[in-house]
Amino acid sequence: LPPAGYIWTNALQAGLTYRNYGWWCANITPAPASGKQIASVRDPALIPHTNFNYRAFDLDYKDVDRVKVFLQDLAEFEKSGQMPQFITLRIGNDHTSGTAAGKISPLAAMADNDAALGLLVEGVSRSKFWPSTAIFVLEDDAQNGPDHVDSHRSPAFVISPYTRGRGIDSTMYNTVSVLHTIEHILGLNPMTMHDAAARTMHAAFLNKPDTRPYTAEKPRFDLDHRNPANAPLAARSASFDFEEADRIDDDGMNEILWRAIRKTDPPAPTRSFRGR
Repeated sequence: LPPAGYIWTNALQAGLTYRNYGWWCANITPAPASGKQIASVRDPALIPHTNFNYRAFDLDYKDVDRVKVFLQDLAEFEKSGQMPQFITLRIGNDHTSGTAAGKISPLAAMADNDAALGLLVEGVSRSKFWPSTAIFVLEDDAQNGPDHVDSHRSPAFVISPYTRGRGIDSTMYNTVSVLHTIEHILGLNPMTMHDAAARTMHAAFLNKPDTRPYTAEKPRFDLDHRNPANAPLAARSASFDFEEADRIDDDGMNEILWRAIRKTDPPAPTRSFRGR
């Protein structure tokens, strides 16, 4: 527990309205067909602000179904004319279940995660709140596997009428830059020297908004596709603990996903010339 608390601690202390979807929650198991999904919330401060019908981390439960719960709330926000000033929302199926037999396949899990984000953005962009909204999207476990450029690189998205058309921003940001930018927008004071010193993401924004709504793409992959019994490294995947995020062996999972998707041996890690 950080002494300064979390971003929601900061927002609540400042008197902002807040809503939580899926963060720091324990699920009811097995998953009910509908209605209440949450058994408990780990931070007491979150309890009155949490939607208990929004299921927390569970790789057997679709992210698109989670977002439908949020969209029901959004419809109520529209009716009342009031949306919380700050919202945290977790869609975690991009963690995948590896190639464990019978589980949702990695490509289906990623497609589900992408489709859920698309539905969320489409819904918010068609609401009355869109002209004054910014959505920040961060990937969990950003450094648990290198891409073709660098092990420290990760995608991040800032979705708003004021970022529409900005394109790629190659400024050097880190996760704390996102935190500082959110604080800046909400009028919050930094919590530590780390967010206080982080570069804000001003370059990602434009002065003139483009309020046209988004239209979500339809999934291009079957969201119900499951791993066959003979999938690469299925037995090793089945040995991992997928009940909560980050309980698996990172290097082992990277190899499993590479073999499942690329169908080749993963390349050996190499050091960069500058790292010698």
